[in-house]
Amino acid sequence: MSRLAAIGTGVIGNGWIARALAQGWDVVAFDPDPKAPERTRSFIDNAWPSLTQLGLAPDAKPERLTFVATIEEAISGADLIQENVPERLPLKQEILAAIDAAAAPDTIIGSSTSGFKPTDLQQQCQQAPGRVIVAHPFNPVYLLPLVELVGGEATQPEQMAAAQERYQSLAMRPLVVRREIEGHIADRLMEALWREALHLVNDGVATTEEIDAAVVYGCGLRWPLMGTFLTFHLAGGESGMRHMLEQFGPALKLPWTKLEAPELTDELIDKVVEGCEHQAAGRSVATLDKRRDDFLVELLEVVHKYWPEAEGLKGRI
Repeated sequence: MSRLAAIGTGVIGNGWIARALAQGWDVVAFDPDPKAPERTRSFIDNAWPSLTQLGLAPDAKPERLTFVATIEEAISGADLIQENVPERLPLKQEILAAIDAAAAPDTIIGSSTSGFKPTDLQQQCQQAPGRVIVAHPFNPVYLLPLVELVGGEATQPEQMAAAQERYQSLAMRPLVVRREIEGHIADRLMEALWREALHLVNDGVATTEEIDAAVVYGCGLRWPLMGTFLTFHLAGGESGMRHMLEQFGPALKLPWTKLEAPELTDELIDKVVEGCEHQAAGRSVATLDKRRDDFLVELLEVVHKYWPEAEGLKGRI
């Protein structure tokens, strides 16, 4: 039977706890706040109906959660340790050093940090710093499967392979980030859109509702199926990404946004084109068009079902 040690039980920590319980794990949690157990159990009560609808593992039940009084008790016998303390580097370094000193040397220690580099997180760890990695999830953790895994300078390939296996056993979709970088991958993408959205609001171009509607009824409908690059691959027609970049690439230099575009070199174009062709896997643009359209018809019905306010936008978008 697998056991998760959760250190820190805020929104993200509680999300990890709920996910692990739903997968049939035992969970041992530590949080110095005396109100933490009550708050966590209320969180699980709210999440459990959704988890039940998705499908619970055999023997999954909320009663498999235990709170303990010390970090050492929490991590004893753990198969995976997840640190979820507030996003302050000195605090994380202190807590991770304490966990590293007390945990078995082959136990993976994941930090839920959204921005810090793992090499910085490893600085005060003495026993086995390489197993201290970034394991960045997305809220709500108990539903969204993506977890970004980032190793530091001390991390060995076998430690990353072990981390992938651990998180996959929690029904997560690990994304191993090739290089350390602040904000990792997904948050950097979201931050770019967020900054631009704030500029649009600040400049009086659109309200927050209008910007959200632009995402929900535009790019957001396509992204769940294809993401960014394959969506633009289709925008190039039968010639795909290469034609799209030839047609619209020069617009990257126009002052439409507050973000600076990269230099569109031949090398960069080739990398992007090759990546998109790999994703297309020999399927024609027409085939991908049909797949995307079928998806969008069904997804639009879901948007209206779960976002009733969208009905009032008809005729305005």
